[in-house]
Amino acid sequence: MFKYLNKDLPASLVVFFVALPLCLGIALASGAPLFSGLIAGMIGGIVVGSISGSSLGVSGPAAGLAVIVLGAIQVLGSFENFLLAVVLAGGIQIILGLLKAGIIGYYFPSSVIKGMLAGIGITIIIQQLPNILGLSDSEGIASIHDPGEGIYFSFANLSELISYGALILTLLALAVLLLWDKVLSKKHQLFKLIPGSLVAVVIGIIYYLTVPAGDFALSPNLLVNVPVPDNVDSFFGQFSTPNFSMIGDPQIWIIALTIAVVASLETLLSVEAVDKIDPRKRMTPTNRELFAQGSGNILSGFIGGLPITQVIVRSSANVHSGGRTKLSTILHGFLILISIIAIPTLLNLIPLAILSAILLIVGYKLSSPSLYLKMFSLGKSQFMPFIITVLGVVFSDLLVGIGLGLVVGITVILINSYKNSHFLQKEKNGSSGNKYRIILAEEVTFLNKGGILKELYSIPKNSHLEIDVQKTKVLDYDIIEILDEFKIKARNNDIEITLVSERGNFKNPESYYTFFRKKITA
Repeated sequence: MFKYLNKDLPASLVVFFVALPLCLGIALASGAPLFSGLIAGMIGGIVVGSISGSSLGVSGPAAGLAVIVLGAIQVLGSFENFLLAVVLAGGIQIILGLLKAGIIGYYFPSSVIKGMLAGIGITIIIQQLPNILGLSDSEGIASIHDPGEGIYFSFANLSELISYGALILTLLALAVLLLWDKVLSKKHQLFKLIPGSLVAVVIGIIYYLTVPAGDFALSPNLLVNVPVPDNVDSFFGQFSTPNFSMIGDPQIWIIALTIAVVASLETLLSVEAVDKIDPRKRMTPTNRELFAQGSGNILSGFIGGLPITQVIVRSSANVHSGGRTKLSTILHGFLILISIIAIPTLLNLIPLAILSAILLIVGYKLSSPSLYLKMFSLGKSQFMPFIITVLGVVFSDLLVGIGLGLVVGITVILINSYKNSHFLQKEKNGSSGNKYRIILAEEVTFLNKGGILKELYSIPKNSHLEIDVQKTKVLDYDIIEILDEFKIKARNNDIEITLVSERGNFKNPESYYTFFRKKITA
């Protein structure tokens, strides 16, 4: 592994500079202590990176979990209670890994997953308004998003409370981030090695130090606030521990299961994406990845960190900066640990507006207009579950959004199944009357019973009907039963039936049940 150090060390530095503001920003969006984001980043790099079978995947706190964390802390009443849910979620992920549930991501419709991430992106953007405007939680916009109660705004002397320094810094940071991403990174390799988020952070620190007073200055309460240890004891005193006395609370287990499922889905989606952009096309063992993520979440919860997933932004930065092995991931975790110990005072000079600007870009990428246009172009079957999930996440909460999306997705599948179970063709057959042909699909279930009955009973007297089952592999007993019942109507109405199968053609078969039983057992 160490023979790749000349490539992995520079990549780890890039990932560190991308991860550091994101760890702080996601903790901010989650309503958790900022230090908890750094803990999760450190554990995600060192612990998960060591156990994982992914060569290039980077783990840490994820924007996709910010909404869950925010709501969970409010519901459970304290951060320590929430940490217990994180530990339990990690245990559930380990069990999922041992049960080889790494394929779980394939059982959730892509439209619902994309809707979930898009809804989270919108929510993250809305949550940043207080920091963009320089408002504290108790002023101006009192609450941006309260899970379970939707979005609402409360304005109180807004113009008098806005910090123009925070607003200017946000706009400046956005300009730098967009210029870096869209223009400069394509001009020279240097701009790919130095992330725009680091430049924005440096600009924010310089602004705070050089504009100490006046209308455009930043007050200290608009800066990052992580503990600054005086000695070893105070350093270890920064870490929080779970409240295990709450282990019997059903809410703890519900939130733990939610975190485990959503974190696993995000991880598996990231694994799939990173494997696709890996220059060596290596495949990550998904069950081992779930085990690694579970181990990381258990430890993160034990010492006061946020939930962890594999994350695409940091993983992509690792790939594009030349990372070759998991060493770059592990080293970036150690760099976060060193920053916690060595430069907490410097971290506390970072304006919250800079972190919010970075999160605005993250939210926009999760919920870009191009995504909505793409989903719309795919048709109603993809767009409806997608947009319902988005609206559910934004106006209610994550679980409601996913649940509504799944219900709509399943409904669309049932409707399509109803429509596509059979095809009715009609053609003139000379003097002998009309000829009809019903072609049954490969799989026909009881859900298609109504549609097939309607077609059968619409066939007029003195007709010839062909029932084509050449491609049919699965035929429910309910369908066989209505075919047998239809024989009586056919006889009374002079309808001649020909059953077309791979075994030959059969006119007016005596028993469909006998035929299909032989067909299935043949």
